[in-house]
Amino acid sequence: MGERIHATYWLETGDDPARAAEVIAGEQSSGTFVALPGETPELKARAGARVERLELLETVAQPSLPVAKASARYTRCVLALSWPIENLGPSLPNLLATVAGNLFELRQVSGLRITGLRLPPSFAAAYPGPAFGIAGTRRLAGVEHGPLIGTIIKPSVGLSVAETSGQVQQLVDGGIDFIKDDELQADGPACPFDQRVRAVMRVVRDAAERTGRKAMVAFNLTGELDQMKRRHDLVLAEGGTCVMASLNSIGLVGLTELRRHSQLPIHAHRNGWGYLTRCPALGWDYAPWQQIQRLAGADHLHVNGLANKFSESDESVIAAARAVLAPLWDHAPMHAMPVFSSGQTGRQARPTFDALGTADLIHAAGGGIFGHPGGVAAGVTAMREAWNAAMAGEAIDEAARTRPALQAALGFW
Repeated sequence: MGERIHATYWLETGDDPARAAEVIAGEQSSGTFVALPGETPELKARAGARVERLELLETVAQPSLPVAKASARYTRCVLALSWPIENLGPSLPNLLATVAGNLFELRQVSGLRITGLRLPPSFAAAYPGPAFGIAGTRRLAGVEHGPLIGTIIKPSVGLSVAETSGQVQQLVDGGIDFIKDDELQADGPACPFDQRVRAVMRVVRDAAERTGRKAMVAFNLTGELDQMKRRHDLVLAEGGTCVMASLNSIGLVGLTELRRHSQLPIHAHRNGWGYLTRCPALGWDYAPWQQIQRLAGADHLHVNGLANKFSESDESVIAAARAVLAPLWDHAPMHAMPVFSSGQTGRQARPTFDALGTADLIHAAGGGIFGHPGGVAAGVTAMREAWNAAMAGEAIDEAARTRPALQAALGFW
């Protein structure tokens, strides 16, 4: 038998669940809303999606999503489908159309969410995945152990080129490992991309000559394909070591083409993720979604952060980080580095490390660094000291007794 693509869903339906499953399988492969003579038993056996599992969970009285025609009850199930690779070949854009296409709007569906994805090895042959991942990021950032201590230029927008480079100066003087543009900072007339890159990298290069360590800066190059390639080339020419793109803005083709062109790690921002996941009865779990982004070439993937400012639970954040760290295949692990951000301080260091058992991550704090009463350098030091304590199994309050920067941070964290 040939290779097959497998996807798992949480399904809610007001129809007979077995019939709804067959409708979904038909819609996403060889079938249509009426029987056609061309869909012979032979063709259906060769190209049709297959219902691999249908597990009934519970019934409820009301639908999770609006429906055209009400039903007396709605059944919730686990649905597993598979497709022959011959239907589409190892193509990520066409994979999306197959596993996440018209099925969401079928009238038999009152709730549908993608919870799992298993791809055959031919996808590993077709897509190289992250070019740098964890090991390459550590090498370029000069951080062998522990997390990359990072931050975001704030305010997100509104700073001039000179103000931005001045903020970077404070950060690199303070020993920061990683700096990123906010996803809202693009190429506006107040802070043009080219001027920003040249000014910031001048500061970064000068600091590297003094200290022997070059901070990694992720410049937001999100734009049209040709723009992104040209912007990447400028960052590379200026000695930069990272570029950033908004995944939901540039799409899979944009990320794939950027990966083919790029000689730098791609910091992949998931802004917009909420509209894909926040409704529990619709959209995606993070684990299957991030697989696709890693295959397309993301080196770093945002996973939110513990005790964050958004709606995501700590359990969901840790599950997302574990998914990013898990190998895609034994022969092609394609490891990426999870990025923790959103209202982060050193107080999240210990619970993050304890939950993951690793420091292969970027921990980005904005106010947690810039708000330190002793200044930016003290904020960077306090974050690093919090992580050193976490990895040593030391309680943060105890560690702070002999670490002044950390002690001063605890009050405002």
